[in-house]
Parts: sequence; structure tokens; C-alpha cells
Amino acid sequence: QVQLVESGGGLVQPGGSLRLSCATSKNIFRFSTMGWYRQAPGSQRELVATITIAGSTNYADSVKGRFAISRDIAENTVYLQMNSLKPEDTAVYYCNVRSRLAGNDYWGQGTQVTVSS
Repeated sequence: QVQLVESGGGLVQPGGSLRLSCATSKNIFRFSTMGWYRQAPGSQRELVATITIAGSTNYADSVKGRFAISRDIAENTVYLQMNSLKPEDTAVYYCNVRSRLAGNDYWGQGTQVTVSS
């Protein structure tokens, strides 16, 4: 079983920055992709950013140029650096990994990000 532990959420003013972390219980190379999704109240969960085992990244249009996904192979951790935050970025952010062999998806517990003055 894969366990994901997220941290780094909180309250920040518009224009501020936060960095989310997601530590996995398994070696990072067991996953084909790692990523972050978010869900705002009354909305569906949406993709924010993903990174593949090869290091290729993909971003939602709404966060391009502001957010950056990265990984630390030695720490088995994926990060989401969020800059120039906007009120519309307010949501619960979830870490996701997909196993290479079975294609199973695993989710973190979610961390709240609130952007407000």
C-alpha cells in the first residue's frame, strides 16, 4: 500500500507563495506519474500539474508560469511551488501518484490552500 503525506498548505495573501510537499512511502520510480490536483467547494477535482518518471511536466493553463512541480528522488518527495497566488487558487490540494505496473491511483489526504487578504 502506498502512503502519501502532504504538507505545506495554509493561508496566504494574494500575490504570495506557498510550497506543497508530498512524501511517498515507496520508491519514486515505482510511479509512472506524480502530480497535484485541487478541488474548490462546489467544483470537481481538477488537474494542477504532473511530472512523469522521465521528468516531463504538464500544467493546467490556469497555473502555467506561476506554479512549478518538481521531485526529490532521494527523498521520494514531490513538490508544488506556487507563486503569484490568486484567490481563485483557493482549494484543497491533493497529491496523486500512479503505479507503473498496475496503473493504480493513490491519493493523499489533501491540504487546504486559502488565498485571501
